[in-house]
Amino acid sequence: MRPPLILCFCFFPSGSRPRLEDAAPRIIEHPSDLIVSKGEPATLNCKAEGRPTPTVEWYKDGERVETDREDPRSHRMLLPSGSLFFLRIVHGRRSKPDEGVYVCVARNYLGEAVSRNASLEVAKPGLLSCYHQASATGPY
Repeated sequence: MRPPLILCFCFFPSGSRPRLEDAAPRIIEHPSDLIVSKGEPATLNCKAEGRPTPTVEWYKDGERVETDREDPRSHRMLLPSGSLFFLRIVHGRRSKPDEGVYVCVARNYLGEAVSRNASLEVAKPGLLSCYHQASATGPY
């Protein structure tokens, strides 16, 4: 008795078959936690590799981050490297649109890679200046 013949069909979104040299995305630089003063610029780094070159999107607290690519007036810019640059950190009493936990996601037709979490925290007034003074003078 012969084993049953099994046919498998694979569909790829781009309509092409994977090539030998193609590779799924991989995060090679993860973002780090940041403490930033209100109104100051900041950058969350993310770098990914893959073939074809993956697209990078950012998520904050599980929601997709809107950048200058969707809204030219946005204070958040997606850099060519995949990093997220804030022209200025926006933070108010009722609205804290930049504070939260961020991840970058790199995608191509072979899959996706998710970075480690990075928290962006807005410094309390005076906190960073105290920290910088302590750093400059040292522990003694």
